[in-house]
Amino acid sequence: MTERRLIIAIDGPAGAGKSTVARLLAKRLGYLFISTGAMYRAVAWKALNDGITLDNIDRTGRLAAESLIELKGDVDAMRLMIDGRDITEEINTPQVSQAASKVSTISAVRRALVARQQEMGREGGVVMEGRDIGTQVFPKAHVKIYLDATSEARSKRRFSEDAARGITDTTQDQMKAEIEERDYRDISRTDSPLVQAEDAIYIDSSTMTIDEVVEQIMEIIAREKGKDSNQYLQRC
Repeated sequence: MTERRLIIAIDGPAGAGKSTVARLLAKRLGYLFISTGAMYRAVAWKALNDGITLDNIDRTGRLAAESLIELKGDVDAMRLMIDGRDITEEINTPQVSQAASKVSTISAVRRALVARQQEMGREGGVVMEGRDIGTQVFPKAHVKIYLDATSEARSKRRFSEDAARGITDTTQDQMKAEIEERDYRDISRTDSPLVQAEDAIYIDSSTMTIDEVVEQIMEIIAREKGKDSNQYLQRC
């Protein structure tokens, strides 16, 4: 019997650990890892780089539809490309992060990127993280996780990550305020707001290590795979 390759959706607010967890899961499973947040950051980066104001909805929407966004390389060394340019190191700034939050509210941008995300993951064998994976991109994903944490825990993580990269132009209190502002935009936007899918499993990572979160999700995945095996045996 050939094992069915699952679609695993991980949603949640900024700073909950989605990217790190999804990357580790993909490595453990031998699956493709897709960070949809990085794709929105790519659009935001290009808009800023091209001098497009983020309230210019038409131009930003066209930019998203016309730009070639690619994720290249294996899980441990994945690079983000836009129109052939490697911008992996350029998207991890507070300015791009805030711009990405604004860009993600534009319906034309979301339509363009969701279509690409569906194409990238439709064959299965993928761990995709974002804010609307289980509700819009793959509402029939085999495993849906909603990964959450308090704004205090999330701001502490983001502040530490920025400090490790040498970004020191903000305080932890400012980071917390920015995260809460982003939460408000993500939750209140009219197009694909951040919301837990009804069939998603909720995990609060506030007091958990990354390894603990990964192990809990691996158990959930194992149960899903076991369900597939049992169904197969019943058919035989």
